[in-house]
Amino acid sequence: MLKAVLAAVAVIAAAGFAMPAANAVDTAQDTAAKAPRAAAPAAVPAHALTGYWQNFDNGAAVQTLGDVQDQYDIIAVAFAEATGTPGEVTFNVDSAGLGGYTADEFKADVAAKQAAGKSVIISIGGETGTVSVNDAASADAFANSVYGLMQEYGFDGVDIDLENGLNSTYMSQALESVAARAGSGFVLTMAPQTIDMQSTSGEYFKTALAVKDILTVVNMQYYNSGSMLGCDGNVYSQGSVDFLTSLACIQLEGGLDPSQVGIGVPASASGAGSGYVQPSVVNDALDCLTKGSNCGSFTPSTTYPGLRGAMTWSTNWDATAGNAWSDSVGAHVHGL
Repeated sequence: MLKAVLAAVAVIAAAGFAMPAANAVDTAQDTAAKAPRAAAPAAVPAHALTGYWQNFDNGAAVQTLGDVQDQYDIIAVAFAEATGTPGEVTFNVDSAGLGGYTADEFKADVAAKQAAGKSVIISIGGETGTVSVNDAASADAFANSVYGLMQEYGFDGVDIDLENGLNSTYMSQALESVAARAGSGFVLTMAPQTIDMQSTSGEYFKTALAVKDILTVVNMQYYNSGSMLGCDGNVYSQGSVDFLTSLACIQLEGGLDPSQVGIGVPASASGAGSGYVQPSVVNDALDCLTKGSNCGSFTPSTTYPGLRGAMTWSTNWDATAGNAWSDSVGAHVHGL
């Protein structure tokens, strides 16, 4: 049935951008790429909670990185930004927006979170962030700049949250390059939109499969989405347990390991334009996928007890809502 579904949706899979080759690296990036990492990162738990931390003030509770709730195992710092060089990214702490929070304080908080067993990664993209990796040169620029940020701030890895298309050939090349330099403990996450993971022929899905050897988890965004096909060929609307489980099934049956699949949802109704579900619905979906219990009308043909966990946008919106999401879903994930 899955093959039929994948064929049916292939026509709507995003084509992506044309992409990249490798070349010149500026001196500062080259120096950063050769600098030693400060400390060995902690392993990501078998069942992990991922949360995005906002490096800006958009009305949600303003947090320092140190304020991020303890339930989160992977903290994705949102966001790195594109420079004028294709593929290259940069990051600066928004001190003005965060009440005078400094880069040195941020770096100290990164180290403290890691000492507590957390992974802190830099997220690339977001709703308005466009980073184009179109050829070997831009793939090189991406890899060099991301690794440079890992060296400068102590990040454990990178999150790919590109919502304006990507090219699987060159993005995969760039990510493998970063991983080779980062070595053991490198954390790679992705946050595609629902349309990006409907078919294995889509560029995002192809990227995930191409880097499966270094991929930690894909936390698809089950929000700001229209209705989508589930792996049984039926159409499901966002905001239900069936939407979460039937779309996760496509990834699970399409080649990703259960440990590489997570459920991404807003922490509150204010965190996204649509698609918010109560934490209890997320917990039901986790139970359905891992144990075959608490399912809706869709029940997967098998269970996936190794499912990685869940993700939310954002730790800030979670704090705004009194930490209800992380208290409930975090405890459930860690109890799987």
